[in-house]
Amino acid sequence: MKHLDEYRDKKIAQSLVKEIQNRSKQKIRIMEVCGGHTMAIRKYGIHNLLPGTVELLSGPGCPVCVTNRSFIDKAIEYSRQADTIITTYGDLMRVPGTETSLLKEKARGADVRIVYSTLESIKLAEENPEKTVIFLGIGFETTTPSTAVAVLEAKKKELKNFLVLSAHKLMPPAMSALIEEGTQIDGYIGPGHVSTIAGSKIYLPLVEKYNIAVAISGFEPVDILQSVLMLVEQIENRKPSVEIQYARAVTYEGNVKAQEMVDSCFEPCIDSWRGIGAIPGSGLKLKKEFSAFDAEVRIPLDIKEKPEPKACLCGSILKGMNKPTDCKLFRKTCTPENPVGACMVSSEGTCAAYYKFQE
Repeated sequence: MKHLDEYRDKKIAQSLVKEIQNRSKQKIRIMEVCGGHTMAIRKYGIHNLLPGTVELLSGPGCPVCVTNRSFIDKAIEYSRQADTIITTYGDLMRVPGTETSLLKEKARGADVRIVYSTLESIKLAEENPEKTVIFLGIGFETTTPSTAVAVLEAKKKELKNFLVLSAHKLMPPAMSALIEEGTQIDGYIGPGHVSTIAGSKIYLPLVEKYNIAVAISGFEPVDILQSVLMLVEQIENRKPSVEIQYARAVTYEGNVKAQEMVDSCFEPCIDSWRGIGAIPGSGLKLKKEFSAFDAEVRIPLDIKEKPEPKACLCGSILKGMNKPTDCKLFRKTCTPENPVGACMVSSEGTCAAYYKFQE
């Protein structure tokens, strides 16, 4: 299948659904850990096409959603400092902190700017030498390379006023933490974009340690259905492995050059995930030799972690323990126009997906 239409072909999709129905005998729970997959599943109604033996769960696949509240509070505090420019990707603007958001701070006069690449932040730092430019680095293995590019460029240009506040995270430790916490998961739909960078090899320890099935998927209906079939067959045959359905983009090794850039700048650290908590080795911080570009080193702040809003189930939704429809706030107090939790803010959030594609 070389063309997009083929990945949305009704006959192919129906054939895959029939094969899943024929092969699936035992009840299994499959979790996707990619916001793009969550949106596609809801958009195309894939959850309604599967037999009752297959349950789909949405996990911590949205980088904005899993970014801890204390990170938002810290970014807000930086935005209030004199001669400071905060740069960020757009999704982070409306994520609620403890009392406010970056969007509200911008409305109050803070210099908070949306950028579409990290190099825009570098350019801003060059054009405003009298100000400190702090880039908010969020995202999984997919977006970390672009932050590494900016750090390397800043070092090359000897910029003194460019800093990074990093909330970059690694996916496998979180996938492991969910299993350790007791969430029943029989198979993972592996994230496509993450795997394009990191390679399928990063999931092998999960298979070896937890005997869990993994199928790395693309984002079209046929992609996801084929991945579900792969997982069903692995589980029914009791032969869990790491399969690549998204072979047009993912390889075993991944993007080695991107990995090398990240490894040159960052090192793993303990990090806190919204709803899950602190996970060892799941975050990425700048190495000591790049500390001159680390906002937390250059401008340390003491921000206490605050609890999530009462009644908000965002944390348990990210762990696959609840669905958005279980939350009393969903579609009532919490809407895309007035989000209470981060899962409603991002275009890839589970609550946003359920809200947008209502049944």
